[in-house]
Amino acid sequence: MDKLVICGPSHIQGEVDISGSKNAALPILMGCLLAQSPVTLSNVPHLRDVTTSLQLLATMGCEVMMDENLNITLDCSVVHAKEAPYELVKTMRASILVMGPLLARFGEAKVALPGGCAIGSRPVDIHIQGMKQMGADIQIEDGFIVARAPNGLQATDFSMPVVTVTGTENLLMAAVMAKGKTILRNAACEPEVVDLANFLNAMGAKITGAGTPDIEIEGVAALEGVPYRVIPDRIEAGTYLAAAAVTQGCVTLTKVDPSHLVAVLEKFEQAGALVTHTQDTITLDMRGRQLKAVDIETQPYPLFPTDMQAQFLVMNAIAQGKGRVVETIFENRYMHVAELEKMGAAIRMSGNEAITLGANKLIGAEVMATDLRASACLIIAALVAEGKTTVSRIYHIDRGYERIEEKFHRLGANIQRLSS
Repeated sequence: MDKLVICGPSHIQGEVDISGSKNAALPILMGCLLAQSPVTLSNVPHLRDVTTSLQLLATMGCEVMMDENLNITLDCSVVHAKEAPYELVKTMRASILVMGPLLARFGEAKVALPGGCAIGSRPVDIHIQGMKQMGADIQIEDGFIVARAPNGLQATDFSMPVVTVTGTENLLMAAVMAKGKTILRNAACEPEVVDLANFLNAMGAKITGAGTPDIEIEGVAALEGVPYRVIPDRIEAGTYLAAAAVTQGCVTLTKVDPSHLVAVLEKFEQAGALVTHTQDTITLDMRGRQLKAVDIETQPYPLFPTDMQAQFLVMNAIAQGKGRVVETIFENRYMHVAELEKMGAAIRMSGNEAITLGANKLIGAEVMATDLRASACLIIAALVAEGKTTVSRIYHIDRGYERIEEKFHRLGANIQRLSS
């Protein structure tokens, strides 16, 4: 099993390209099932979850091709299997997103109950409830969600009891071919949802309101393949900014969309960083500046994202002053705290709050990644820690960060991957 070995402290400085968004690419890949002709996707990050998604689509009969520029062409005109097997679904929760497209286009879907990071309860009840309201018959059989709509789906007015990104995406894809106008209320507003809607509209869907709590979808008879470019990964961007902040460095991100990171950039500024940006770059300069602890509370977009909570917790651990982090999205997303404590971080837990008193000096240690974003925070901690840190179970990080050790190496980190 691979490990990352990081020798610190480092001084992160330089320029780094931001890859395509994992959380946008995965639903868009699943959305290719709706197309009756080939789709060509660019700026798709080459990650374990993307590979799993392509394997899943290939098992259904989709033809997958990649050109010399790493663009991916998917031809899902012929789909001979409408099932997502447990062997693939168990490793990636986003596999549930095949249910909406399969049900919309073919009137049937069989999807194993999903896996993914063990960061808390993320039930699929809302997906099921919404598709039932569209007229689907759905049963749970032997660990599979079995959905049928032999006469097609019907438009509905559905209000989601809680904001859910994957629920919004799945129901959005289910509704694009439903008869009539569907309204999804209390929908997720994340840029990744907007990107999916833009992709579907490019293929011929009629979606309005994406990026707001109310999305309207006028059903169409069919969708056709198009070329499409995936948006940049805002969480990868935030991770490199956090690395520069903790090491008192200076980093410029390219191929990024600052408008997707407004809440995060505000917190970096509160933490004492000098942040500037253009239309597609962000520069964070922490040289000669004092890192200050900040209070954050995770909330759905456009507020502070849960996927940046762990990175800011590292910042607070070494910053001046008392910091308070409140996690409201997932109830089990503090598994990285015990690993940070091995490195000398002083963090007091109280329910869903993590309190830091700051000014901690971190020391290298043997630590273990527990989920995707926890992996990133441990690397950031290792960059500022004195001595050698070994991060094991990095298959988590390979699910969401493209060439992370290569990018950090170019920014001045002493980091290498070891295979055991």
